[in-house]
Amino acid sequence: MSMNVSYLYSLLAVIVLGLIAYAGAAIGLEALFGIVIPYLAVLVFFLGFINKVLDWAKSPVPFRITTTCGQQTSQDWIKQSKIDNPSTTTGVIIRMLLEILLFRSLFRNTRVEIKGKTVAYKWVVWLWLFAIMFHYSFLVVVIRHLRFFVEPVPFFVSSLEAVDGMLQIGLPGLFLSGVVLVGAATLLLLRRILLPKMNYFSRPADYFPLFLIIGIALTGILMRHFTKVDVVKVKELTLGLASFHPGIPEGGVGALFYVHIFFVSLLVAYIPFSKIMHMGGVFLSPTRNLANNNRMKRHINPWNPSVKIHTYEEYEEHFRDKLKEAGIPVEKE
Repeated sequence: MSMNVSYLYSLLAVIVLGLIAYAGAAIGLEALFGIVIPYLAVLVFFLGFINKVLDWAKSPVPFRITTTCGQQTSQDWIKQSKIDNPSTTTGVIIRMLLEILLFRSLFRNTRVEIKGKTVAYKWVVWLWLFAIMFHYSFLVVVIRHLRFFVEPVPFFVSSLEAVDGMLQIGLPGLFLSGVVLVGAATLLLLRRILLPKMNYFSRPADYFPLFLIIGIALTGILMRHFTKVDVVKVKELTLGLASFHPGIPEGGVGALFYVHIFFVSLLVAYIPFSKIMHMGGVFLSPTRNLANNNRMKRHINPWNPSVKIHTYEEYEEHFRDKLKEAGIPVEKE
């Protein structure tokens, strides 16, 4: 089986995009990469997000086909799985919280293996571990960056920064979330490249956001620990963006910063059109957000068209004579 090298296209695309931003900033296009593109990215994100949600909301859901992993409510002597197979709104909320905050279904990921003549199921926790490391470190990084967009900095951002950099490695201190984010994204990427089954059905669209996120994290780490950009000027630019008074600081910020913000802009604009939209889709998934009470309550499809009913009594009334001539018994003589 030939090796799927789709990841090379995504890697090449990210490198070229980074070089374009670097060269653009070097020749004086800071306003394009630091103001115009970020605003366009946010606009595309909101319009794309709203359009996607409206599209999902308009999709017919004629039946309740919920994803379940346990016994639904039935007879009194059969124990119901109230979280895995909820029949109430409370049960659905608990199931959604466990899914969104702890990735519960991913935690129970299994792999099927054939050992001799026996089929064996093996619990695989690595994907869940990489995913939860990736998502929570990404969340911490996003919250930390609020300090660049608001003044004064909220207490919870300062507190989170203190916890994130508590090991005080180097000067300035190394944030654990940045290291974990790069590590987890790299592990998820290597999983797709090195595992034959994953590599077989992975496409450039699967690799591109991972390379982009790794690029964002690496440029951020480089700016903090190696190239040393002027943080005051960075905050001046980002505060201007947030307050709709944009401007490029005098003296410039450094080309690497524009690569960083260009990558962020691309990711933000790319979200509504990619798999990353699962962050909004999980809330609108009928297989997750509906209670499985099919045996307790009759659900009528709201999209059923209005049909004129012809009862048997009416049918017999219309065709009684013909039924009698044909020798077919009727209820009324």
